[in-house]
Amino acid sequence: MQVAWTPSALELSGGFALRDAALLVTATGDSEARPETVNAASLQPAFAAIAPSLWAVRAGEQPLLPLSASAVLAPGDNVNFAVRFSRPPSATVALRASRLNALPPGHRQFVIVTDPAGTVLAKKLLSAKDDTIEFPVPAVGVAPEAPAPTFFGFIRLGVEHIWTGYDHLLFLFALLMVCRTFRSIVAIISCFTLAHSLTLALATLNIVNLPSRITEPAIAASIVFVGIENLVRRGAEPRGRWALTFAFGLIHGFGFASVLRDLGVGDHGQSIAVPLFTFNLGVELGQITIAVIVLPLIWKLRKSERFVHRGVPALSACVAIAGQYWLLQRTIFA
Repeated sequence: MQVAWTPSALELSGGFALRDAALLVTATGDSEARPETVNAASLQPAFAAIAPSLWAVRAGEQPLLPLSASAVLAPGDNVNFAVRFSRPPSATVALRASRLNALPPGHRQFVIVTDPAGTVLAKKLLSAKDDTIEFPVPAVGVAPEAPAPTFFGFIRLGVEHIWTGYDHLLFLFALLMVCRTFRSIVAIISCFTLAHSLTLALATLNIVNLPSRITEPAIAASIVFVGIENLVRRGAEPRGRWALTFAFGLIHGFGFASVLRDLGVGDHGQSIAVPLFTFNLGVELGQITIAVIVLPLIWKLRKSERFVHRGVPALSACVAIAGQYWLLQRTIFA
């Protein structure tokens, strides 16, 4: 999601997958907006109607009312929302993504706030439990400057996303804890990287898209599956684990893509190559950093037969329980 100050207004824009947008409409009580039978054209008026209520903005203690709001159907089964607010004279502004609780619990929305010169004022990854970001009103009349390069910004965003994506990290941990050789570790990380890079690119290019109501439960299910498989094998490394890793990595890639979609990457003719490459590079650097920290500890523990026969199954059970919790949270209790 992008939040941009102009000399006279505050402009918010963000995109949702079509079925996620339908969930936002369903939460308002519109019985015709059922995600399983989404018809984009018929829901266009409903999307436009909910646009003003997607984000609540306050300047100090004063709520700001939208000046205008719109919803546009975009390629790749996406819905782009835009809301414009009047510019307060001076204050700290609080922006709340007021409808995130209508989406699956694992859904997160990255927000980046820029001033008229393109300088980043604030950024944050929002969730239903932490749905507010605060930022200052920039001074009027600041001479425009060239926007800051985004190369390292997207790398940092990728690192932050994987480090705060506890479900992705737990899945990777469950895969690595049963690896016995350096070769198998390289194979697992390579398959996971290749798979999620593929679907991240396809989703960002709007070639293939899955809504979060499908991807988030599927990610949780992948954690449950790997945890149970580790438990059944009692610490032994399953044969063909690389193929399983690749298959589930495809699902995780759609989860990564939601961040770039929230930022509107690729919309309105914007360049897509640099954000896609650098964000994915950041994800890989984050993964490698975690692996470098965790793997030596796992190797040391695996030298103990007691850990292999008792510790690994116990940890695998904890992984499966955590995955089951997320799966229920993102389906039955969503």
